[in-house]
Amino acid sequence: MWEVMSYGEIPYWEMSNQDVILSIEEGYRLPVPMGCPVILHQMMLHCWQKERGQRPHFNSVVSFLEKLIRNPSSVLTLVDNSFPESVEDMPDYPLFISIGDWLDSIKMSQYKNQFLAAGFTTLDSVSTLSIEDIGRIGVSLIGHQRRIVSSVQSLRLQFLTVQHNGFHN
Repeated sequence: MWEVMSYGEIPYWEMSNQDVILSIEEGYRLPVPMGCPVILHQMMLHCWQKERGQRPHFNSVVSFLEKLIRNPSSVLTLVDNSFPESVEDMPDYPLFISIGDWLDSIKMSQYKNQFLAAGFTTLDSVSTLSIEDIGRIGVSLIGHQRRIVSSVQSLRLQFLTVQHNGFHN
């Protein structure tokens, strides 16, 4: 589903198989593809749960997609009900300590200085960036812009999930 929603982009970009395995074990999940509805990315995250028993059954995924196709507005109520009840129930997202850690995790560490020089020192500040902002920071390669924007969208989803549940600091 991720490859379809990202229009054929190669998941995990230039990462080696070993790097992919390590990243997955550390909790990394692919970011929201540009233009992908959040609800579809949430479904992907459910399918990518570390524990097999926590993943939805294939029939559940098919049923969800059929409901979405038949009545897209009916899925909006599922968005609210799909947020975790507590911190323990949240999906395994990596906890980034710094902008540098975040950029390292998406293999974009060459832009650390540009982000810091532009005044982006917290992940919260990065979560509001658009593709235009990323270009102004000095990221000129469109593939790199897209990778960063996809990760920004994922960060935004994480922050929204935490804020929705009332335990955002």
